[in-house]
Amino acid sequence: MVTESALVRARAGDGEAFRELTEPYRREIQLHCYRILGSVQDAEDMVQETLLAAWRGLEGFEERASMRAWLYRIATNRCLNVLRDTGRRPQPPSGTPLVAPEPTRRSEPTWFEPYPDALLEDLPDASPGPEARYESREALALAFVAGLQRLPPRQRAVLVLRDVLGFRAAEVADLLDSSEASVNSALQRARAALDGQLPAHDRDRAPLPRSPRERELVGRFVDAFESSDVDRLVALLTDDAWLTMPPEPLEYQGHAAIARFYLTRNWWGGQAVRLVPTHANGQPAFGCYLQDPRSPIAHAYGLVVLTLEGDRISAITRFGDNSLLPLFGLPRTLR
Repeated sequence: MVTESALVRARAGDGEAFRELTEPYRREIQLHCYRILGSVQDAEDMVQETLLAAWRGLEGFEERASMRAWLYRIATNRCLNVLRDTGRRPQPPSGTPLVAPEPTRRSEPTWFEPYPDALLEDLPDASPGPEARYESREALALAFVAGLQRLPPRQRAVLVLRDVLGFRAAEVADLLDSSEASVNSALQRARAALDGQLPAHDRDRAPLPRSPRERELVGRFVDAFESSDVDRLVALLTDDAWLTMPPEPLEYQGHAAIARFYLTRNWWGGQAVRLVPTHANGQPAFGCYLQDPRSPIAHAYGLVVLTLEGDRISAITRFGDNSLLPLFGLPRTLR
């Protein structure tokens, strides 16, 4: 909440007063930018740009809207500018090209990153507005973020502002310098596109993060994976489970296809694997490490995120970019 004293002091150049006005919204603005951009680092960059623009434009803050809405206006438009400037093309896979069995399907390459749960720890417990359509847990799930990245930038922003944050149509129109009719049209198209992409899993039955049910299921996954026991691994999957590796366009569905994929890995069963637990997007995740056959060192082999449904795993998503690991407090090598 903006206090007149803090606003007056900030306008006079008091940096502490400015932080008093903006710091309560920093983490939620970062999460908002992440949903639109799909990148943790880009989201942090947009937070910095937003705060700098707010500092420079504080005289223009007319208090017709809240400080929170004003910051969302700046951040959203900065994100849209980035998307327009770069086109946000999927980054090409790094390293050796993936040699894999024929996939169940080939999708459009979609580039996005997982979000460390550690960044959610000091997020204000703010209830979404009355227009919100998605629960906060669902609106952070990996499948939801992936679906957002397939939408055109403006539809992406409108859907997040309306259905995740619960801003009213008139408020969104003001944030985007648009009309309510245009906002509603973009929202309708975005909903239709996203609904067609999100899995029809019963997410309400998924174990709560860090609950005993989650730990038990995840522990069984770790045991099977580290033992290279493909039969035990696929027994933990739902019948229609997916294995994906963004931005690779190859996707595998079902027990047979996923088993076939792992059995064709040259390290499966022949090289020790270690999984180090973490959490991403409110879901269990692991840093994956392969033991060096010539030294007592295990080298990073990407990040794996699990999507749970009831007492089974409905999706395995692997991110092969090892530069993500420090964001999760994970090392590049293990001894």
